[in-house]
Order: sequence, then C-alpha cells, then structure tokens
Amino acid sequence: MKEILVKNVLAGALIALGLCFGGYFIYKGFSSYASKDRAVSVKGLSTRDVKADHAIWPLSYGASGNNLPDLYKYLEGRTQYIRTFLMNLGFKTEDIQEGSISVSDNWDSYYGDRRPEFNYTLSTSLIVSTDNVDLVVACQGKEAELLKEGMIVTTNSWNLDYQYNGLPELKPSMIEEATRNARTVAQKFAEDAQCKLGSIRRASQGQFSIEADEYQPWIKHVRVVTTVDYFLE
Repeated sequence: MKEILVKNVLAGALIALGLCFGGYFIYKGFSSYASKDRAVSVKGLSTRDVKADHAIWPLSYGASGNNLPDLYKYLEGRTQYIRTFLMNLGFKTEDIQEGSISVSDNWDSYYGDRRPEFNYTLSTSLIVSTDNVDLVVACQGKEAELLKEGMIVTTNSWNLDYQYNGLPELKPSMIEEATRNARTVAQKFAEDAQCKLGSIRRASQGQFSIEADEYQPWIKHVRVVTTVDYFLE
C-alpha cells in the first residue's frame, strides 16, 4: 500500500513538473511570437546637389528664297559662319554637330489671300554637345551677337539640356546615408518606447530622382528614400 502511495506521489510530481515546463515553453513561445510582431517602419532620406557633367545646346536657324540650290548654298555659308562663331567662343570642332535640314514648300502650305513672298524655307541647326558645362553656361545669350550680321538664331531654354551621368558612382554612398538616417530615426523611436532596437525585418529602396534647379538648371538635385522595418525587443 505504501509503495502504491509513493508511486502515485511520484507520478503526480512528474505530471506537475511536466505541466510547469510545458507552461514555461508555451509562455516563451507566445512571448517570442509577440516579440516578432513588434516592429517599427522608418524612412531614411539622402540628398545631393551636383553639377551637370554634360550639356546639349541646339542653335536653330533658317533662310527663305525662291531658288533651292542658291538657298542651300546660302544656308551652308550661314552654317560655316555660326560654326566659326562657336569655336571663337571656345568650343572644339568635335563639340559641334550639324543637324538635319528641313525644307518647307511655302506655296504648298499656302492658304488665304496673302501669298508668301518666298517659295521655300530651309531650316537647320548646329548642336553643341560637350562636357564643358561651364562654357555653355557662360555663353548663354551670346548668340544674340549674330543679329549684327542679320542672322536670327533661336535657342529655347527647354531645348537646352543639362545632363548628369554620374549617378552610378553616387548611388552607393547615398544608399548608405539613407539607411543610416533611417536607423537613427528607428533608434530614437525605440528609446522613446523603452525598447531595444533589433535586426532589420524588411528593407526597400526607392527610386532615385534627379531634378533641375529652377533658376540654375545645370545644378541637379538628386534624392533617394529608403524604407526599413526594424524589430523591437
């Protein structure tokens, strides 16, 4: 009888111990599960102001007349004059490219009572494509000097293109800075919440954007935002 009682007590103790351990691991499981659900999502920003490293500057001009061969020869003379003008400003021969020539038959597109004075209009352009961005900036407005020779040359601001091609070299440092800024924000949040900042749960990188300065279009504003989720412990 005594042996049976001892066995029952021992079995009861083992069951109680098992329940205690089971409860502990269940508690740890729920605690761990709840901990995984505690996270903060933050954004990190990185910006740079950089100068364009390439410029494309088109100068358009034309001439009107009644004889196409003579008109073409006259336009060739203008092209040579404007090319020399650009080289005197400091541009190299390889910086200057000739655009295509377009021909307008003024009589063919004539409507109304007033007949066109000339049968044909030829239009073309010289295109400056150079890495010497500073020279392009300095020369803006100087094409007006051609008016002294009776040449009307148009260069519209929306056709003048300042480009920045150094983004691949800039990306790593900007991503690093944006991620570092995101962690700083997350760390502050964790401190305010009296938590410990854990490992990264998820991270995503936004697209890089390049925008021209409104008043100095050769200055580019580069921007990227990263989104990082951190576990909170």
